[in-house]
Amino acid sequence: MDAHLSRYSYLVSLLPRKIVRDLDLDFRVRSRTVSSYTPTTRDGHPTGLLVGGGEARTRESFARLTGDDREYTAWRDFYALTAHVATRVFPTLTEPLPTKAELRHLVDDDTAWRTLFEEPLGKAVEARFADDLVRGVVLTDALIGTFADAHDPSLRQNRCFLYHVIGGGTGDWNVPVGGMGALTRALVDAARAAGAELRTGHEVTRIETDGRRAEVTYRTEDGEGTVAARHVLVGAAPQELAVLTGDTPPPPAEGAQLKVNMLVKRLPQLRDPGVDPREAFAGTFHIAEGYEALAAAHGQAAAGGLPSAPPSEIYCHSLTDPTILSQDLVGRGFHTLTLFGLHTPARLFSDATNDTLRAALLTGALAQLDEYLAEPIADCLATDADGNPCIEAKTPLDLERDLRLLGGNIFHGDLSFPYADEQDPRRTGRWGVETPYPNILLCGAGALRGGGVSGIPGHNAAMAVLGR
Repeated sequence: MDAHLSRYSYLVSLLPRKIVRDLDLDFRVRSRTVSSYTPTTRDGHPTGLLVGGGEARTRESFARLTGDDREYTAWRDFYALTAHVATRVFPTLTEPLPTKAELRHLVDDDTAWRTLFEEPLGKAVEARFADDLVRGVVLTDALIGTFADAHDPSLRQNRCFLYHVIGGGTGDWNVPVGGMGALTRALVDAARAAGAELRTGHEVTRIETDGRRAEVTYRTEDGEGTVAARHVLVGAAPQELAVLTGDTPPPPAEGAQLKVNMLVKRLPQLRDPGVDPREAFAGTFHIAEGYEALAAAHGQAAAGGLPSAPPSEIYCHSLTDPTILSQDLVGRGFHTLTLFGLHTPARLFSDATNDTLRAALLTGALAQLDEYLAEPIADCLATDADGNPCIEAKTPLDLERDLRLLGGNIFHGDLSFPYADEQDPRRTGRWGVETPYPNILLCGAGALRGGGVSGIPGHNAAMAVLGR
């Protein structure tokens, strides 16, 4: 039985087609027919909000939930605003870093700029939407891996939201055909075709530079070695780079997510009779993500405890792309499910408590899902050769241990607005990838316009080198 499920990352939005073309990558994505489904109970009856399947279908779903067209009209108008920003901002991500004034001029919409770049997102959500569930669906894109309240004055929620709605100039989140490993393999093939030598099993332990020449020291099972280079491009987090160069690391920005991978024998049936599970799970299936529920979960975690109703969202890769499953599994109705939990900041976990809290969070998240299912998700889980359920969960501390993501932060640090910011210590050059060392550049998520599965920092680091 073969199922290939991307362990940590799972959808593609921010990877520009320009990079795919420039590198001649053999890589494809498929669009999801449904954007999201959010189950709830109204007047004692199970129902939900389905976004996708065409404008008429979405409008009908809003009316079914709220009783009229007002929320749908507000939704349509709000996402027309974000679509306008997406078409203006996304193309700049692979260009030299604009100033704040330049980007504002390019957006050319004072309301859009104020809504996304200047005021806490919660203000716009509360002003534009009345329904708690609709408010929550909008806010979730601001909280992926980001521990923040809707009204956080730092605007970290706005920055997270922005990157979730500008991808490709449309904000669409697409499914990588063959899983995320297909993208990795395409990059490997392109690199080797260009003459690159790829080495694995080499742990970098030190980087030394005089600004013109650098020396990278590494360790393998056979001992230490060094490589000399004119330029060093670093995909690790800025904190890791500081350790390698002997500098004082910047403070880590904590992650806040629970990642769960599952293989199921069948999709579970829903309590809501108005939606097919194949539609509900094809998009993003929101769980316990009403606006007030998100605020309550944030408050409980900020006070040092686990959320009593862990908010999360699930999607099913294999509904859009069954190639990640063997023909045998496809024929038998198996599917993959990926759950991403919110508001579980790294501060809650320690070496002594991680295993216990992981189990408690997993139990709580699955219990919240079961609230909307006609059968327990546990009954749908596949089992491995030893009879164990095919499910795996990862906390921020697990990500720190496994991937050296300090604080388990999937973005390598707080996300940034995509313009030159005098207050951001990373703003040291025209591409947003520069470091205090002229020949050491960031090419990973910790760059100024990093933070996602995008390839943008790598492109911009290459442009910075070629420009020299």
